[in-house]
Amino acid sequence: MTEPRRFPLIAKTMAELEDVLAEELIALGADNVEMGTRMVSFTGDKALMYKANIHCRTALRILKPIYSFKAETADEVYAALKQVNWEDYLSLGNTFSIDAVVYSHIFNHSKFVAYRVKDAIADWFTERYDKRPSVSLTNPDIVFNIHISHNKCTLSLDSSGESLHKRGYRVAQSEAPLSEVLAAGMILKSGWRGESTLVDPMCGSGTLLIEAAMIALGIPPGIHRQHFAFERWQDFDQELFSRIYNDDSGAKEFHHRIIGSDNSPAAIAVAERNCKNAGLKNHIELSVKPFQQYTEAPATEGVVITNPPYGERIKVDDLDELYAMIGERLKHVFTGFNAYILSYRKESFDAIGLKHSARFFLYNGALECEMREYEIFSGKRKEQSRDERPCAKRDSDPFQKERNSREGYRRSRRVERSDEETPAGRPDARSFDPGRRSGRSCLDAGRKPGRFASDSDRKPGRRSFGAEAHGEKRPFGADDKPRDFQKKPFRRKEEGSSRDTQGDGKRKEFRPRRAPGKEGGPQ
Repeated sequence: MTEPRRFPLIAKTMAELEDVLAEELIALGADNVEMGTRMVSFTGDKALMYKANIHCRTALRILKPIYSFKAETADEVYAALKQVNWEDYLSLGNTFSIDAVVYSHIFNHSKFVAYRVKDAIADWFTERYDKRPSVSLTNPDIVFNIHISHNKCTLSLDSSGESLHKRGYRVAQSEAPLSEVLAAGMILKSGWRGESTLVDPMCGSGTLLIEAAMIALGIPPGIHRQHFAFERWQDFDQELFSRIYNDDSGAKEFHHRIIGSDNSPAAIAVAERNCKNAGLKNHIELSVKPFQQYTEAPATEGVVITNPPYGERIKVDDLDELYAMIGERLKHVFTGFNAYILSYRKESFDAIGLKHSARFFLYNGALECEMREYEIFSGKRKEQSRDERPCAKRDSDPFQKERNSREGYRRSRRVERSDEETPAGRPDARSFDPGRRSGRSCLDAGRKPGRFASDSDRKPGRRSFGAEAHGEKRPFGADDKPRDFQKKPFRRKEEGSSRDTQGDGKRKEFRPRRAPGKEGGPQ
C-alpha cells in the first residue's frame, strides 16, 4: 500500500496560544511541529489537514504552502508568480480571492501586493486562453494566502476559508463577545478537561460554557461548520473527509456540571439560543443571577473561569468595586475551586485582593490581557503544601514558565521605555488615562525586567508569523505527550442540534452539504 504523501502545513492562531495549538496538532499525529509567532508549522498528509480543520480548537486557519521565493519589489512578486502553473490549483470556471499578510519595510501596502498577485494569475490565464478566472470577495472557490516577511514570500492555499473561530453554532451574540478560539485557549491553558464542575458566573452569550462542554464531551469544534475551503479543491477526497467527519471515537462521558449565569436576562436568552444550536442545552445550566448572589458553591471542588468587563467596550460605573466583589465571592464561596480571571488592567487585578498562583499572557483582540489563576482554599496560603496544589504539575513545566516570563518581560520593558520617553510635565505613562488609546497594557507597570534581553527590541504590532520573527522556530518539546481521549461513542444529541442522529437511531451518514463550486458557502 502506498504511503500517503506528506507535505508542510501551517496553522495560524492568536498570539500566546501557539503552545496549546502545538499540543493539539501532536495529538492528531502531526510531525515536525515547530512554533513561530501566531503560527505553528508541521507536516502531515491530506487526512491530517482535514482533521486539523475539524478538530483544532485554537487554530484560526490551516494553510498549505505551495511556493516560496524572495522579492524586493512588487514587480518581482508578479514575475515570480507568473512561473507558477496555476492550472494545478485553479480553472477558468473557478472564482478566487487573495489574502495578503505583509510584515516588511519593502512592502508597506498589503492590498497592493494582493493586486499584483491577482494580476499574475489573471495574465497567466489570459496569455494561454484569452480568458481568466473571476475574482470573488464574498464566496470564492479558491483562497490564496500570500505572506511576506521582509523579502521572503510564501504563497499558500487556504484550506479553511472562513476563519475557524466561526464554529457555526453562534446564532446570536451579546455585547463584546469572546472569540471562540480565545475561549478554548483559556480553558485548555487552565488544564481543565472535564474532570470537575465548571462555572462561569458572568457568561454573556455563553462562549466559554459551550467551548468547555465541547472539550468535556470530546466534540470536535468544526463539526457544526457548513463548509471548508478544501471541499472545492481539485483533489478533494470526499470519501476520506466523510470518514473523518463521522468519526466519533474521541467522544467522552462527562459526569459533572457546567454552570453559567449573568445579571442580564438578554444575555442569558442569547446564551440559551447558542447552547441549543450547539446541541448542548442538556449539558449546560443557565440562569439569570448576579455574581454577588452566589452564596454556595455548586460542588466541593471545580473551576471558575470568566471574562469580566474591562471598562473598554462594556462600561461599568465602578470597575474596582466590581473586581473587589469578584475577589470577595471567590474567597468566601468557592473554597476548593481554582479561579481563572481574564482582564486588561493591573488595577482590576489588584482590586480582586487575592494572590495569584499563575499568570497567562493573552490577547483579546488588540488588547494585551492576562488570565490569572487563583487557588481558593480555606486558611492561609502558606499552610498548604505546594505539592498539594492543583497547579503543582503545571508549575513544573519549564517551557510554560519561559513563555510567560518572556511575554511579561516584553510588556514591562515597553512600559518602562515609554516612561523614560515621557517629557517632564506630562502625565506618568503608568497612570490610566481614559482619553489615551495607545493600546499599551497597564498590567506590568512598575515590575522589574526579567532576563530575556533580546525581547526588549520587539515592537508591538509587528510580529511576523514565520521563523524570521524570532530567528529559528522552536521545536515543540519531544517530552510533551498527546493527551489520551476515552473512546466512547457520542450520545444522541438533543432535538434541534445540528448533529442530530436519524430517527431510526442509526448514525447519520455524511452527505455533501453542497457540490463544490456552488453558491451558499461562507465568505
